[in-house]
Amino acid sequence: MTKAIARSPWVVHFNCNSCNGCDIEFVACLTPIYDAERFGVVHVGNPKHADVLVVTGSVNHRNRHVLKNVYDQMPSPKVVVAMGVCPATGGIFADCYNVLGGAGKVIPVDVFVPGCPPRPEAMLDGILEAVQILSRKRADSVSETPDLPVKSVRPAPVPVNKEEKC
Repeated sequence: MTKAIARSPWVVHFNCNSCNGCDIEFVACLTPIYDAERFGVVHVGNPKHADVLVVTGSVNHRNRHVLKNVYDQMPSPKVVVAMGVCPATGGIFADCYNVLGGAGKVIPVDVFVPGCPPRPEAMLDGILEAVQILSRKRADSVSETPDLPVKSVRPAPVPVNKEEKC
């Protein structure tokens, strides 16, 4: 993985159904007080440009398809961070009739950040852990073969003329 990508993770945030506590703390990470940009973290609004997906809130029946769609739009390799107890287990909303539980029931989660809400320092640690996982995934993906069948085309050999003209 290039150093530029390792030092500049692009993060997209998806709020499944949170009480807004995790969202406020996540936004606090982006302010100059905690300064996530010192680690190169760039918050983007388009999942097609993101390396890290930050999920807050418990997943319910209505937003599980949207979460899966956002995840599928991200280029591989990608890392998912569950911020708080709600995207991990459903949190205090786990017993509600419409809540599926954590984000792990819909998409694979790489990093869990505990807390209700987690502190901004813990969120930054979770994002930095995700960057390390992303670098390992990128290193592994270089050695892997592509999923799609790729046709290898080689040029035909150049015919050799026995009479060389100078």
